[in-house]
Amino acid sequence: MKPRVYIETTVVSYLTARRSRDLIIAARQAVTREVWDRVLIECECFVSALVIMEAQKGDKLAAAKRLEAIRELPVLHVGDEAEHLAELLVAEKAIPAEYTDDALHVSTAALNGMNFVVTWNFTHINNVATRHKIRAIIEGYGLLCPELCSPEEIFGDLE
Repeated sequence: MKPRVYIETTVVSYLTARRSRDLIIAARQAVTREVWDRVLIECECFVSALVIMEAQKGDKLAAAKRLEAIRELPVLHVGDEAEHLAELLVAEKAIPAEYTDDALHVSTAALNGMNFVVTWNFTHINNVATRHKIRAIIEGYGLLCPELCSPEEIFGDLE
């Protein structure tokens, strides 16, 4: 059975953006492009209605590229229970209140049985402090917490 992977918006943005002059961003773009096809083949990939909404924002040409990249991926519904769990992640200070959409990505993935959330968001989702808090809250809610990882990390977990 293929692992179920939630593709968060930052991954799609790095995949489709024009090459950056910033070395760190350029490296993340290169890694994303390098693993993208493999992730699509070896994993069962999903986005959510929130990813679609975020991908539509900004420059129209860039938005069109983002939407095209995820066009064929199944879209998970973001429902009331996901919103409730996201509110809990914020209330317990796992994710800052001004970034409730980040909490909603994680809660949607957890409620839909994802094995992984793939993201480049190291500030609010994928870092040592937040991963620990997020896992404790989601598991306390009675769910399995998906592994929060970057595109660079995912195949280390799958091999």
